[in-house]
Amino acid sequence: MIRKLGLWVAALAAFAFAGHAANAQTPKQGGTLNFAISAETPHYDPHGSDTYATLHFSAPFYSTLLRFNLDKFPEVEGDLAQSWEVAPDLMTFTFKLQPNVKFHDGTPLTSADVKATYDRMRSPPQGVVSTRKATFGDIGSIETPDPLTVVFKMKNVNAAMLEHFASPWNVIYSAKDLAADPAAPRTKINGTGPFIFVEHVKGSHVAGKKNPDYFKKGLPYLDGFRGIFTLQAAAMLNAVQGGQVMGEFRGISPAERDRLVSAMGDKIRIEESSWTLNLLVVFNTEKKPFDDVRVRKALLMAIDRWGGSQGLSRISTLRSVGGVIRPGSPMATPEAELVKLPGFSKDIKKSREEAKKLLAEAGVPNLKLQLWNRNLAMPYTPAGIFLVDQWRQIGVDVEHVQSDTGKYLATMSSGQFDVAIDFSNLFMDDSSLGLAKYLSVTRAPENRSRSKDAELDKIYDDHMRERDPAKRKALIQAFEKRLFEQGYQQPLLWWHRIVPTHKTLMGWKMSPSHNLGADLATVWLQQ
Repeated sequence: MIRKLGLWVAALAAFAFAGHAANAQTPKQGGTLNFAISAETPHYDPHGSDTYATLHFSAPFYSTLLRFNLDKFPEVEGDLAQSWEVAPDLMTFTFKLQPNVKFHDGTPLTSADVKATYDRMRSPPQGVVSTRKATFGDIGSIETPDPLTVVFKMKNVNAAMLEHFASPWNVIYSAKDLAADPAAPRTKINGTGPFIFVEHVKGSHVAGKKNPDYFKKGLPYLDGFRGIFTLQAAAMLNAVQGGQVMGEFRGISPAERDRLVSAMGDKIRIEESSWTLNLLVVFNTEKKPFDDVRVRKALLMAIDRWGGSQGLSRISTLRSVGGVIRPGSPMATPEAELVKLPGFSKDIKKSREEAKKLLAEAGVPNLKLQLWNRNLAMPYTPAGIFLVDQWRQIGVDVEHVQSDTGKYLATMSSGQFDVAIDFSNLFMDDSSLGLAKYLSVTRAPENRSRSKDAELDKIYDDHMRERDPAKRKALIQAFEKRLFEQGYQQPLLWWHRIVPTHKTLMGWKMSPSHNLGADLATVWLQQ
Protein backbone atom coordinates (compact mmCIF):
# COMPACT_ATOMS: atom_id res chain seq x y z
CA MET A 1 0.00 0.00 0.00
CA ILE A 2 1.28 3.45 -0.88
CA ARG A 3 1.70 5.62 2.17
CA LYS A 4 0.09 9.01 1.61
CA LEU A 5 2.87 11.23 2.82
CA GLY A 6 1.12 14.39 1.69
CA LEU A 7 -1.88 14.14 3.98
CA TRP A 8 -1.55 14.35 7.73
CA VAL A 9 -5.25 14.01 8.20
CA ALA A 10 -6.76 12.49 11.30
CA ALA A 11 -10.43 11.76 11.71
CA LEU A 12 -12.52 14.35 9.90
CA ALA A 13 -15.57 15.88 11.55
CA ALA A 14 -18.41 13.39 11.72
CA PHE A 15 -20.69 13.48 8.71
CA ALA A 16 -24.43 13.06 9.08
CA PHE A 17 -24.74 10.49 6.33
CA ALA A 18 -28.43 10.00 6.82
CA GLY A 19 -28.94 8.55 3.36
CA HIS A 20 -26.25 5.86 3.36
CA ALA A 21 -28.46 3.05 4.57
CA ALA A 22 -30.91 3.85 1.81
CA ASN A 23 -28.10 4.00 -0.72
CA ALA A 24 -27.50 0.28 -0.14
CA GLN A 25 -30.66 -0.38 -2.17
CA THR A 26 -30.36 -1.54 -5.77
CA PRO A 27 -29.98 1.56 -7.96
CA LYS A 28 -32.64 2.27 -10.55
CA GLN A 29 -31.92 3.33 -14.09
CA GLY A 30 -33.56 6.32 -15.71
CA GLY A 31 -34.92 9.72 -14.90
CA THR A 32 -33.59 13.26 -15.11
CA LEU A 33 -32.09 14.96 -12.08
CA ASN A 34 -32.79 18.64 -11.57
CA PHE A 35 -30.48 20.27 -9.05
CA ALA A 36 -29.67 23.85 -8.07
CA ILE A 37 -26.44 25.70 -8.87
CA SER A 38 -26.42 29.00 -7.00
CA ALA A 39 -24.02 30.73 -9.44
CA GLU A 40 -23.41 30.55 -13.18
CA THR A 41 -19.93 29.67 -14.39
CA PRO A 42 -18.01 32.38 -16.28
CA HIS A 43 -16.54 29.69 -18.59
CA TYR A 44 -16.31 25.89 -18.93
CA ASP A 45 -12.63 25.25 -18.12
CA PRO A 46 -11.87 23.79 -14.64
CA HIS A 47 -8.10 24.19 -15.23
CA GLY A 48 -8.48 27.96 -15.15
CA SER A 49 -11.08 28.25 -12.42
CA ASP A 50 -11.35 28.01 -8.66
CA THR A 51 -15.10 28.51 -8.29
CA TYR A 52 -17.45 25.61 -7.64
CA ALA A 53 -19.78 27.13 -10.26
CA THR A 54 -17.42 25.78 -12.94
CA LEU A 55 -17.06 22.32 -11.39
CA HIS A 56 -20.77 21.77 -10.74
CA PHE A 57 -21.34 22.81 -14.35
CA SER A 58 -18.54 20.83 -16.03
CA ALA A 59 -17.62 17.83 -13.84
CA PRO A 60 -20.35 15.48 -15.17
CA PHE A 61 -18.83 15.73 -18.65
CA TYR A 62 -15.25 14.82 -17.71
CA SER A 63 -12.98 12.25 -16.08
CA THR A 64 -9.78 12.62 -14.06
CA LEU A 65 -6.72 10.40 -13.72
CA LEU A 66 -7.48 9.53 -10.08
CA ARG A 67 -10.30 10.52 -7.76
CA PHE A 68 -11.08 10.51 -4.06
CA ASN A 69 -13.02 7.58 -2.63
CA LEU A 70 -15.69 9.45 -0.67
CA ASP A 71 -16.56 6.35 1.36
CA LYS A 72 -12.95 6.29 2.62
CA PHE A 73 -11.90 9.93 2.23
CA PRO A 74 -9.08 10.94 1.79
CA GLU A 75 -8.13 7.63 0.15
CA VAL A 76 -7.67 7.84 -3.62
CA GLU A 77 -8.90 5.43 -6.27
CA GLY A 78 -8.61 5.15 -10.02
CA ASP A 79 -10.77 6.96 -12.52
CA LEU A 80 -9.13 6.90 -15.96
CA ALA A 81 -6.18 5.12 -14.34
CA GLN A 82 -6.85 1.44 -13.71
CA SER A 83 -3.58 1.06 -11.76
CA TRP A 84 -0.52 3.07 -10.76
CA GLU A 85 2.92 2.73 -9.19
CA VAL A 86 4.87 5.26 -7.15
CA ALA A 87 8.65 4.98 -6.86
CA PRO A 88 9.97 4.75 -3.26
CA ASP A 89 11.77 8.08 -3.68
CA LEU A 90 8.52 9.72 -4.92
CA MET A 91 10.26 10.84 -8.10
CA THR A 92 8.35 8.69 -10.61
CA PHE A 93 4.59 8.09 -10.96
CA THR A 94 3.47 5.52 -13.55
CA PHE A 95 -0.20 5.15 -14.56
CA LYS A 96 -1.86 2.44 -16.63
CA LEU A 97 -5.00 3.77 -18.30
CA GLN A 98 -8.36 2.11 -18.74
CA PRO A 99 -8.65 0.59 -22.24
CA ASN A 100 -11.38 1.48 -24.74
CA VAL A 101 -12.19 4.91 -23.30
CA LYS A 102 -13.66 7.35 -25.81
CA PHE A 103 -14.18 11.08 -25.85
CA HIS A 104 -17.71 12.19 -26.58
CA ASP A 105 -16.71 12.92 -30.20
CA GLY A 106 -15.74 9.25 -30.61
CA THR A 107 -11.96 9.78 -30.43
CA PRO A 108 -10.13 7.11 -28.33
CA LEU A 109 -8.40 8.37 -25.18
CA THR A 110 -4.67 7.66 -24.99
CA SER A 111 -1.72 8.63 -22.85
CA ALA A 112 -1.12 11.53 -25.25
CA ASP A 113 -4.31 13.16 -23.99
CA VAL A 114 -3.16 12.90 -20.38
CA LYS A 115 0.22 14.37 -21.27
CA ALA A 116 -1.32 17.26 -23.21
CA THR A 117 -3.67 17.98 -20.32
CA TYR A 118 -0.98 18.10 -17.66
CA ASP A 119 1.40 20.04 -19.90
CA ARG A 120 -1.35 22.65 -20.28
CA MET A 121 -1.80 22.90 -16.50
CA ARG A 122 1.87 23.04 -15.53
CA SER A 123 3.01 25.26 -18.41
CA PRO A 124 -0.02 27.02 -19.87
CA PRO A 125 0.42 28.41 -23.40
CA GLN A 126 -0.08 32.09 -24.21
CA GLY A 127 -3.66 33.14 -23.54
CA VAL A 128 -4.46 30.19 -21.25
CA VAL A 129 -4.87 30.61 -17.50
CA SER A 130 -3.99 27.66 -15.24
CA THR A 131 -4.72 28.04 -11.55
CA ARG A 132 -2.99 24.65 -11.15
CA LYS A 133 0.37 25.96 -12.38
CA ALA A 134 2.00 26.12 -8.93
CA THR A 135 0.59 22.71 -7.93
CA PHE A 136 2.29 20.94 -10.83
CA GLY A 137 5.49 22.95 -10.94
CA ASP A 138 7.42 19.98 -9.55
CA ILE A 139 6.76 17.83 -12.63
CA GLY A 140 9.95 17.61 -14.69
CA SER A 141 8.74 15.63 -17.70
CA ILE A 142 5.87 13.43 -18.87
CA GLU A 143 6.54 10.31 -20.93
CA THR A 144 4.11 8.17 -22.94
CA PRO A 145 5.87 4.86 -23.67
CA ASP A 146 2.67 3.38 -25.10
CA PRO A 147 -0.94 4.50 -25.68
CA LEU A 148 -2.11 3.28 -22.25
CA THR A 149 0.91 4.23 -20.11
CA VAL A 150 1.86 7.67 -18.85
CA VAL A 151 4.92 8.33 -16.67
CA PHE A 152 5.46 11.51 -14.63
CA LYS A 153 9.10 12.24 -13.80
CA MET A 154 9.50 14.72 -10.93
CA LYS A 155 12.22 17.34 -10.65
CA ASN A 156 11.45 17.79 -6.95
CA VAL A 157 9.73 15.69 -4.31
CA ASN A 158 6.11 16.66 -3.71
CA ALA A 159 4.84 14.61 -0.78
CA ALA A 160 1.18 15.14 -1.73
CA MET A 161 1.51 14.46 -5.44
CA LEU A 162 -0.67 11.36 -5.54
CA GLU A 163 -3.55 13.27 -3.95
CA HIS A 164 -3.06 16.11 -6.42
CA PHE A 165 -3.54 13.64 -9.27
CA ALA A 166 -6.98 13.02 -7.72
CA SER A 167 -7.97 16.68 -7.82
CA PRO A 168 -11.44 17.17 -9.33
CA TRP A 169 -10.12 20.21 -11.22
CA ASN A 170 -7.67 18.15 -13.32
CA VAL A 171 -10.16 17.00 -15.94
CA ILE A 172 -8.63 15.32 -18.97
CA TYR A 173 -8.95 17.06 -22.34
CA SER A 174 -8.39 15.78 -25.85
CA ALA A 175 -4.86 16.41 -27.16
CA LYS A 176 -6.40 16.90 -30.60
CA ASP A 177 -8.66 19.66 -29.31
CA LEU A 178 -5.83 21.40 -27.44
CA ALA A 179 -3.56 21.27 -30.48
CA ALA A 180 -6.23 22.97 -32.57
CA ASP A 181 -6.96 25.62 -29.90
CA PRO A 182 -5.41 25.57 -26.40
CA ALA A 183 -8.23 27.81 -25.14
CA ALA A 184 -11.01 25.63 -26.58
CA PRO A 185 -12.13 24.18 -23.19
CA ARG A 186 -13.33 27.62 -22.08
CA THR A 187 -16.21 27.46 -24.54
CA LYS A 188 -16.42 23.86 -25.79
CA ILE A 189 -16.90 20.56 -23.95
CA ASN A 190 -15.54 17.21 -25.16
CA GLY A 191 -14.85 14.85 -22.28
CA THR A 192 -14.96 11.17 -21.40
CA GLY A 193 -17.33 11.58 -18.46
CA PRO A 194 -20.67 9.94 -17.64
CA PHE A 195 -22.73 12.65 -19.35
CA ILE A 196 -22.62 14.32 -22.76
CA PHE A 197 -23.13 18.06 -23.01
CA VAL A 198 -26.53 19.05 -24.41
CA GLU A 199 -26.88 22.79 -23.88
CA HIS A 200 -26.09 25.82 -21.78
CA VAL A 201 -28.84 28.42 -21.68
CA LYS A 202 -27.38 31.47 -20.00
CA GLY A 203 -29.35 32.61 -17.01
CA SER A 204 -31.30 29.36 -16.97
CA HIS A 205 -29.51 25.97 -16.92
CA VAL A 206 -26.92 23.52 -18.15
CA ALA A 207 -28.10 20.12 -19.38
CA GLY A 208 -26.44 16.77 -20.02
CA LYS A 209 -27.57 13.39 -21.31
CA LYS A 210 -26.37 9.88 -20.50
CA ASN A 211 -23.14 8.80 -22.19
CA PRO A 212 -23.95 5.34 -23.66
CA ASP A 213 -20.23 4.63 -24.17
CA TYR A 214 -19.08 5.55 -20.67
CA PHE A 215 -16.15 3.32 -19.73
CA LYS A 216 -17.64 2.39 -16.33
CA LYS A 217 -20.19 -0.17 -17.36
CA GLY A 218 -23.68 0.26 -15.91
CA LEU A 219 -23.10 3.94 -15.17
CA PRO A 220 -24.50 6.51 -15.12
CA TYR A 221 -27.91 5.56 -13.77
CA LEU A 222 -29.62 8.78 -14.80
CA ASP A 223 -30.87 9.46 -18.32
CA GLY A 224 -29.74 13.03 -17.88
CA PHE A 225 -29.49 16.04 -15.62
CA ARG A 226 -30.27 19.72 -15.55
CA GLY A 227 -28.32 22.11 -13.35
CA ILE A 228 -30.62 25.08 -12.77
CA PHE A 229 -29.06 28.44 -11.95
CA THR A 230 -30.77 29.79 -8.82
CA LEU A 231 -28.82 32.91 -7.96
CA GLN A 232 -31.27 34.05 -5.26
CA ALA A 233 -31.38 32.02 -2.05
CA ALA A 234 -35.15 32.38 -1.74
CA ALA A 235 -35.65 31.02 -5.26
CA MET A 236 -33.40 28.04 -4.51
CA LEU A 237 -35.23 27.22 -1.27
CA ASN A 238 -38.61 27.51 -2.95
CA ALA A 239 -37.44 25.20 -5.75
CA VAL A 240 -36.17 22.58 -3.28
CA GLN A 241 -39.31 22.80 -1.17
CA GLY A 242 -41.57 22.61 -4.21
CA GLY A 243 -39.69 19.70 -5.78
CA GLN A 244 -38.57 21.59 -8.88
CA VAL A 245 -35.01 20.71 -7.87
CA MET A 246 -33.94 17.70 -5.82
CA GLY A 247 -31.04 19.28 -3.99
CA GLU A 248 -28.30 21.89 -3.78
CA PHE A 249 -24.81 20.36 -3.53
CA ARG A 250 -22.80 23.36 -2.34
CA GLY A 251 -24.27 24.28 1.03
CA ILE A 252 -26.93 26.36 2.77
CA SER A 253 -27.12 28.35 6.00
CA PRO A 254 -28.46 27.10 9.35
CA ALA A 255 -31.55 29.28 8.96
CA GLU A 256 -32.21 27.89 5.47
CA ARG A 257 -31.74 24.35 6.80
CA ASP A 258 -34.26 24.97 9.56
CA ARG A 259 -36.80 26.39 7.10
CA LEU A 260 -36.59 23.32 4.85
CA VAL A 261 -36.81 20.87 7.74
CA SER A 262 -39.81 22.71 9.18
CA ALA A 263 -41.60 22.78 5.83
CA MET A 264 -40.67 19.35 4.46
CA GLY A 265 -40.25 17.11 7.51
CA ASP A 266 -39.01 13.65 6.61
CA LYS A 267 -39.01 14.38 2.88
CA ILE A 268 -35.72 16.29 3.14
CA ARG A 269 -32.30 14.87 3.97
CA ILE A 270 -29.77 17.14 5.70
CA GLU A 271 -26.05 16.26 5.83
CA GLU A 272 -23.42 18.38 7.59
CA SER A 273 -19.65 18.56 7.96
CA SER A 274 -16.80 20.99 8.45
CA TRP A 275 -15.67 22.53 5.16
CA THR A 276 -12.32 22.91 3.40
CA LEU A 277 -13.28 26.42 2.34
CA ASN A 278 -12.79 29.91 3.68
CA LEU A 279 -13.39 33.52 2.75
CA LEU A 280 -10.40 35.83 2.43
CA VAL A 281 -9.84 39.53 2.86
CA VAL A 282 -7.60 40.55 -0.05
CA PHE A 283 -5.78 43.83 -0.64
CA ASN A 284 -4.67 44.94 -4.08
CA THR A 285 -0.99 45.54 -3.31
CA GLU A 286 -0.51 47.35 -6.64
CA LYS A 287 -2.89 50.18 -5.67
CA LYS A 288 -2.27 52.96 -3.18
CA PRO A 289 -2.60 53.08 -0.23
CA PHE A 290 -2.84 49.27 -0.09
CA ASP A 291 0.78 48.98 -1.20
CA ASP A 292 1.57 50.15 2.37
CA VAL A 293 1.80 47.29 4.88
CA ARG A 294 0.61 49.60 7.66
CA VAL A 295 -2.72 50.15 5.91
CA ARG A 296 -3.21 46.44 5.26
CA LYS A 297 -2.36 45.47 8.83
CA ALA A 298 -4.63 48.17 10.26
CA LEU A 299 -7.63 46.89 8.32
CA LEU A 300 -6.95 43.30 9.35
CA MET A 301 -6.47 44.21 13.01
CA ALA A 302 -9.85 45.98 13.10
CA ILE A 303 -11.75 42.75 12.38
CA ASP A 304 -13.23 40.97 15.41
CA ARG A 305 -13.16 37.44 14.03
CA TRP A 306 -13.92 35.78 17.35
CA GLY A 307 -17.04 37.83 17.98
CA GLY A 308 -18.01 37.76 14.34
CA SER A 309 -17.89 33.98 14.19
CA GLN A 310 -20.54 33.74 16.90
CA GLY A 311 -22.99 35.99 15.10
CA LEU A 312 -22.28 34.96 11.52
CA SER A 313 -22.47 31.24 12.31
CA ARG A 314 -26.16 31.70 13.20
CA ILE A 315 -27.10 33.34 9.91
CA SER A 316 -24.59 32.04 7.39
CA THR A 317 -22.28 29.19 6.43
CA LEU A 318 -19.35 31.04 8.06
CA ARG A 319 -18.24 29.54 11.34
CA SER A 320 -14.65 28.84 12.42
CA VAL A 321 -11.70 31.16 13.08
CA GLY A 322 -8.49 29.84 11.57
CA GLY A 323 -5.34 30.49 9.57
CA VAL A 324 -4.35 29.13 6.18
CA ILE A 325 -5.05 25.49 7.15
CA ARG A 326 -8.54 24.26 8.14
CA PRO A 327 -9.08 24.69 11.91
CA GLY A 328 -8.92 21.41 13.79
CA SER A 329 -6.87 19.59 11.16
CA PRO A 330 -3.45 18.32 12.26
CA MET A 331 -1.38 20.97 10.45
CA ALA A 332 -3.51 23.93 11.57
CA THR A 333 -2.00 26.55 13.87
CA PRO A 334 -3.36 26.10 17.42
CA GLU A 335 -5.54 28.90 18.77
CA ALA A 336 -2.95 29.78 21.45
CA GLU A 337 -0.47 30.63 18.67
CA LEU A 338 -2.99 32.07 16.24
CA VAL A 339 -4.08 34.85 18.64
CA LYS A 340 -0.52 36.21 18.62
CA LEU A 341 -0.69 36.98 14.90
CA PRO A 342 -1.93 40.27 13.38
CA GLY A 343 -5.68 40.12 12.85
CA PHE A 344 -6.42 37.37 15.36
CA SER A 345 -6.13 39.04 18.77
CA LYS A 346 -9.07 38.59 21.13
CA ASP A 347 -8.46 42.07 22.60
CA ILE A 348 -10.32 43.88 19.83
CA LYS A 349 -10.36 47.24 21.63
CA LYS A 350 -6.58 47.30 21.84
CA SER A 351 -6.23 46.09 18.26
CA ARG A 352 -8.49 48.82 16.92
CA GLU A 353 -6.58 51.54 18.76
CA GLU A 354 -3.37 50.27 17.20
CA ALA A 355 -5.10 50.10 13.81
CA LYS A 356 -6.06 53.79 14.02
CA LYS A 357 -2.46 54.70 14.83
CA LEU A 358 -1.18 52.73 11.83
CA LEU A 359 -3.61 54.50 9.48
CA ALA A 360 -2.53 57.87 10.84
CA GLU A 361 1.15 56.96 10.40
CA ALA A 362 0.42 55.92 6.81
CA GLY A 363 -1.20 59.32 6.16
CA VAL A 364 -4.76 57.99 5.66
CA PRO A 365 -6.58 58.57 8.98
CA ASN A 366 -9.85 59.07 7.09
CA LEU A 367 -9.49 56.23 4.62
CA LYS A 368 -12.18 55.56 2.01
CA LEU A 369 -12.23 52.33 0.05
CA GLN A 370 -14.36 50.17 -2.19
CA LEU A 371 -14.99 46.57 -1.07
CA TRP A 372 -15.45 44.30 -4.10
CA ASN A 373 -17.66 41.27 -3.46
CA ARG A 374 -19.61 38.48 -5.10
CA ASN A 375 -23.41 38.80 -5.23
CA LEU A 376 -24.07 35.41 -3.63
CA ALA A 377 -26.34 35.76 -0.64
CA MET A 378 -24.57 32.94 1.16
CA PRO A 379 -22.15 33.80 2.65
CA TYR A 380 -20.67 36.68 0.64
CA THR A 381 -23.34 39.29 1.41
CA PRO A 382 -23.29 38.88 5.22
CA ALA A 383 -19.48 38.76 5.14
CA GLY A 384 -19.38 42.05 3.25
CA ILE A 385 -21.86 43.73 5.59
CA PHE A 386 -19.80 42.50 8.54
CA LEU A 387 -16.56 43.97 7.14
CA VAL A 388 -18.20 47.32 6.40
CA ASP A 389 -19.27 47.53 10.04
CA GLN A 390 -15.87 46.41 11.37
CA TRP A 391 -13.97 49.06 9.41
CA ARG A 392 -16.50 51.76 10.22
CA GLN A 393 -15.47 51.35 13.84
CA ILE A 394 -11.96 52.66 13.05
CA GLY A 395 -13.28 55.52 10.91
CA VAL A 396 -12.98 53.89 7.48
CA ASP A 397 -15.66 54.75 4.91
CA VAL A 398 -16.50 51.67 2.81
CA GLU A 399 -18.51 51.35 -0.40
CA HIS A 400 -19.72 47.74 -0.69
CA VAL A 401 -20.01 46.68 -4.37
CA GLN A 402 -21.31 43.24 -5.40
CA SER A 403 -21.53 41.65 -8.85
CA ASP A 404 -22.25 38.34 -10.56
CA THR A 405 -19.58 35.64 -10.56
CA GLY A 406 -18.23 36.32 -14.07
CA LYS A 407 -17.71 40.05 -13.55
CA TYR A 408 -16.48 39.49 -10.01
CA LEU A 409 -13.73 37.09 -11.11
CA ALA A 410 -12.76 39.17 -14.13
CA THR A 411 -12.37 42.27 -11.96
CA MET A 412 -10.32 40.37 -9.39
CA SER A 413 -8.03 38.87 -12.02
CA SER A 414 -7.47 42.21 -13.77
CA GLY A 415 -6.61 44.00 -10.52
CA GLN A 416 -9.32 46.64 -10.89
CA PHE A 417 -10.26 46.71 -7.21
CA ASP A 418 -9.14 48.17 -3.88
CA VAL A 419 -10.06 45.51 -1.34
CA ALA A 420 -12.04 42.35 -2.01
CA ILE A 421 -13.59 39.29 -0.47
CA ASP A 422 -11.99 36.29 -2.12
CA PHE A 423 -12.09 32.57 -1.28
CA SER A 424 -9.69 29.69 -0.79
CA ASN A 425 -11.49 26.71 -2.29
CA LEU A 426 -9.69 23.50 -1.29
CA PHE A 427 -10.55 19.85 -1.90
CA MET A 428 -8.40 18.29 0.83
CA ASP A 429 -6.43 19.16 3.97
CA ASP A 430 -2.97 19.46 2.50
CA SER A 431 -0.61 22.37 3.04
CA SER A 432 0.90 22.22 -0.45
CA LEU A 433 -2.57 23.03 -1.72
CA GLY A 434 -3.63 25.35 1.10
CA LEU A 435 -0.55 27.58 0.91
CA ALA A 436 -0.24 27.73 -2.88
CA LYS A 437 -2.77 30.56 -3.26
CA TYR A 438 -0.51 32.89 -1.26
CA LEU A 439 2.64 32.45 -3.37
CA SER A 440 3.96 35.27 -5.54
CA VAL A 441 1.51 36.02 -8.34
CA THR A 442 4.21 35.06 -10.87
CA ARG A 443 3.89 31.49 -9.55
CA ALA A 444 0.24 31.48 -8.52
CA PRO A 445 -2.19 33.34 -10.82
CA GLU A 446 -4.93 32.72 -8.23
CA ASN A 447 -3.14 35.11 -5.82
CA ARG A 448 -5.43 38.08 -6.35
CA SER A 449 -3.51 40.34 -3.99
CA ARG A 450 -0.94 40.43 -6.81
CA SER A 451 1.82 40.32 -4.20
CA LYS A 452 5.36 39.11 -4.84
CA ASP A 453 7.29 37.78 -1.86
CA ALA A 454 10.46 35.74 -2.37
CA GLU A 455 10.65 34.88 1.33
CA LEU A 456 7.18 33.30 1.29
CA ASP A 457 8.07 31.38 -1.86
CA LYS A 458 11.21 29.98 -0.23
CA ILE A 459 9.40 28.90 2.94
CA TYR A 460 6.80 27.18 0.78
CA ASP A 461 9.43 25.33 -1.24
CA ASP A 462 11.27 24.25 1.91
CA HIS A 463 8.04 22.92 3.41
CA MET A 464 7.26 21.01 0.22
CA ARG A 465 10.51 19.03 0.49
CA GLU A 466 10.17 18.37 4.23
CA ARG A 467 8.86 14.91 5.12
CA ASP A 468 9.03 15.20 8.90
CA PRO A 469 5.52 16.28 10.07
CA ALA A 470 6.75 18.35 13.02
CA LYS A 471 9.28 20.26 10.91
CA ARG A 472 6.74 20.75 8.16
CA LYS A 473 4.23 22.16 10.62
CA ALA A 474 6.87 24.61 11.89
CA LEU A 475 7.46 25.79 8.32
CA ILE A 476 3.71 26.22 7.78
CA GLN A 477 3.56 28.44 10.85
CA ALA A 478 6.58 30.42 9.63
CA PHE A 479 4.81 30.91 6.30
CA GLU A 480 1.64 32.02 8.08
CA LYS A 481 3.52 34.46 10.32
CA ARG A 482 5.22 36.10 7.35
CA LEU A 483 1.97 36.25 5.36
CA PHE A 484 -0.05 37.85 8.14
CA GLU A 485 2.66 40.31 9.14
CA GLN A 486 2.76 41.54 5.54
CA GLY A 487 -1.03 41.45 5.34
CA TYR A 488 -1.39 40.72 1.63
CA GLN A 489 -4.47 38.59 2.27
CA GLN A 490 -5.88 36.69 5.20
CA PRO A 491 -8.69 34.24 5.97
CA LEU A 492 -11.80 35.86 7.38
CA LEU A 493 -13.66 32.75 8.56
CA TRP A 494 -13.90 29.09 7.54
CA TRP A 495 -17.22 27.62 6.43
CA HIS A 496 -19.53 24.88 7.72
CA ARG A 497 -21.23 22.73 5.09
CA ILE A 498 -24.95 21.89 5.19
CA VAL A 499 -26.39 20.09 2.14
CA PRO A 500 -30.13 19.49 1.54
CA THR A 501 -31.36 16.74 -0.79
CA HIS A 502 -34.73 15.08 -1.30
CA LYS A 503 -34.83 11.57 0.12
CA THR A 504 -35.73 10.26 -3.33
CA LEU A 505 -32.29 11.35 -4.53
CA MET A 506 -29.91 8.45 -3.95
CA GLY A 507 -26.23 7.66 -4.45
CA TRP A 508 -24.83 11.16 -3.84
CA LYS A 509 -22.06 11.26 -1.23
CA MET A 510 -21.24 13.96 1.28
CA SER A 511 -17.67 15.15 1.91
CA PRO A 512 -15.86 18.12 3.50
CA SER A 513 -15.46 19.69 0.05
CA HIS A 514 -18.17 20.82 -2.35
CA ASN A 515 -15.65 20.28 -5.16
CA LEU A 516 -15.86 16.49 -4.77
CA GLY A 517 -18.57 14.11 -5.97
CA ALA A 518 -19.87 16.43 -8.69
CA ASP A 519 -19.81 14.03 -11.66
CA LEU A 520 -23.24 12.52 -10.75
CA ALA A 521 -22.27 9.10 -12.17
CA THR A 522 -23.64 7.10 -9.22
CA VAL A 523 -26.68 9.27 -8.50
CA TRP A 524 -30.11 7.72 -9.06
CA LEU A 525 -33.74 8.51 -8.34
CA GLN A 526 -36.05 6.43 -6.14
CA GLN A 527 -39.17 7.00 -8.18
